[in-house]
Amino acid sequence: MSFADLGLSDELLRAVTEAGYDTPTPIQRQAIPSVLMGRDIIGIAQTGTGKTAGFVLPMIDILSQGRSRARMPRSLILEPTRELAAQVAENFEKYGRHHKLSMALLIGGVSMGDQQKKLEKGVDVLIATPGRLMDLFDRGNILLTGCNLLVIDEADRMLDMGFIPDIESICTKLPTSRQTLLFSATMPPPIKKLADKFLSSPKSIEVARPASSNLLIDQRMIRVDARKKRDALADMLRRQDVRSALIFCNRKTTVRELATSLRRGHFSVGQIQGDMAQADRIRELDRFKNDEISILVASDVAARGLDIKGVSHVFNFDVPWHPDDYVHRIGRTGRAGKTGIAITLVTGADAEAIDNIQKLTGTRIAEIGGEAAASAGEPPPPREERRPRRERRPAADKPERGIDKPERKAEKRERPAKRRERPQHRERGGEAEPADQGWNGPVPSFLGEGFGS
Repeated sequence: MSFADLGLSDELLRAVTEAGYDTPTPIQRQAIPSVLMGRDIIGIAQTGTGKTAGFVLPMIDILSQGRSRARMPRSLILEPTRELAAQVAENFEKYGRHHKLSMALLIGGVSMGDQQKKLEKGVDVLIATPGRLMDLFDRGNILLTGCNLLVIDEADRMLDMGFIPDIESICTKLPTSRQTLLFSATMPPPIKKLADKFLSSPKSIEVARPASSNLLIDQRMIRVDARKKRDALADMLRRQDVRSALIFCNRKTTVRELATSLRRGHFSVGQIQGDMAQADRIRELDRFKNDEISILVASDVAARGLDIKGVSHVFNFDVPWHPDDYVHRIGRTGRAGKTGIAITLVTGADAEAIDNIQKLTGTRIAEIGGEAAASAGEPPPPREERRPRRERRPAADKPERGIDKPERKAEKRERPAKRRERPQHRERGGEAEPADQGWNGPVPSFLGEGFGS
């Protein structure tokens, strides 16, 4: 099946061909015709399956008919992070190059004034993070009554980040007769409840088992001492054939410290984490995409949905707190039919987290090396090749320790016993006082007269 079989317009097919694509992915084959028919969709797909194009392409054709009005976007796409929102905007620019559609990107970290100016002109597509959208709505800069198409992308990530109340509030401000598309890698109960409440007779599309990991990714783990994690990682980066690597950490402070440490080790490295300004994060991502740096250290802000071509390795410097995040982290490699390697550094405190990941994915992560192994991919030496234990010396070679025992005992008997002499008197007030005479002072008055007399 080709894109021409999905019912897309000639202008859109030309843009897809110019982008270098000719065969739709499974989720694109199932989603695009249903979206064009106006149906609500629940799409469950692991990261890297092409679901972004699965809703961007039909939206462009749907929006090609009609006219935008000031402050009243015709469609809305909600994304959990700034990076994902910016990536969806790039997809609209790439595939909508032969259509005259206007677009606005509402994300934090950039000028609100410029965003307000775009909204005043009217936009066909509004791509936003929930926080910035609610902020502008409360200021009266956006009216959502004309929005007839809503996309909730990475819904399970929205749940993790606490955005579900905002999404529910946004949904109540849109027309009830709208078309709604919800995409998620997993379907936990709160997301199922959200879908039941705001979607009308949706078509469910599932192209992979929830929380399954890409079979093209070689998953490995190596046990290390927590105090030696940086050294172990640096050694793996030197020994492995690492063309480009994403390294994930759980905390923003760890991202900063690890990036600094690797830079001192003469690695070509950048970083993205939540404390950075949006412009700096975009610049670091562009440097990584353009091969100006080969290693990018990131927090989970970069784990979801980012399409970065040619990532050969993903390293989990920290085992993720949530098993779902493991699937999305390692999904940054092994994309578009290519193979990839994902290596997780595991300390003694990570046993439960690893068990939860393996239960969720249904995959056993291969353990390689160990603390003694200097690099990933080097299994421990076979038992017969290991250094043999030092052999016990025969009894004849040992010194005869018991020969001089009688002499030592005799010598011990001859030594005068050293006893600690007990003092017979205590010095008190310059006078010698017998040690064992008891109380010798005046009789206390409470004992009464005649006591001791």
